[in-house]
Amino acid sequence: MTPNTGSLSKSQQACAWLREQILAHEFAPGYRLVLGSIAEQLDMSVVPVREAVRQLEAEGLVTYERNVGARVAMTEPSSYAHTMQTLGLLEAAATALSARYATAEDLSEARDLNARMTGELAIDNPHEFTDLNRQLHAILIRRCPNPRLLDLVEAEWAKLRYLRSSTFSFVPQRAGESVREHEAIISLIERTAPSAEVEEAARHHRRATVLAYLSHEHLDINPEQIDVLTHTGGSL
Repeated sequence: MTPNTGSLSKSQQACAWLREQILAHEFAPGYRLVLGSIAEQLDMSVVPVREAVRQLEAEGLVTYERNVGARVAMTEPSSYAHTMQTLGLLEAAATALSARYATAEDLSEARDLNARMTGELAIDNPHEFTDLNRQLHAILIRRCPNPRLLDLVEAEWAKLRYLRSSTFSFVPQRAGESVREHEAIISLIERTAPSAEVEEAARHHRRATVLAYLSHEHLDINPEQIDVLTHTGGSL
């Protein structure tokens, strides 16, 4: 049955439903997406389902092979680092653009969430910590005046959730550092620091998590490839 998605078009409804199934791992990596069966399940024609699959392919959640069809994308060991790198670039820009329009209520809400993100929480419940982290960053970019940029950030977050349900279950030691970095970014926004300074702090924040993960997984990726997340090409 089609989910209750309000005024969304049929292709958007199908896309939302498929994305939810993939992110929840109801459709595991490699799962073949049979368009006719999905259309029947959602009580719609194949056309909007095909459009939804194309959108998810653009997001990296689905792959299409000739003579095989659409499948849920397989995960590569380096995919997480590359997605985090992309998210860092996009989210840092969105945070900087949003900063000038942030309200006192926004910053207060962000600080309330940050106060709940303790090192103990990350160790005891990394999934909840990750959810709070996502909510906090959503607040920091919510005033961004560029809707296309926000769409791109959301697409990368979706792919990140697909690749790893919780980053902090892998690198719980990053929790305390992450909280301190959040406070630094919030303080920069509060004192109306230059946009470039806010963006640089946001990039550094994401880069630190990427490098912690690379170290944990011993992935064969040169850290210099991640240094594009800073303006200087190295640690801040």
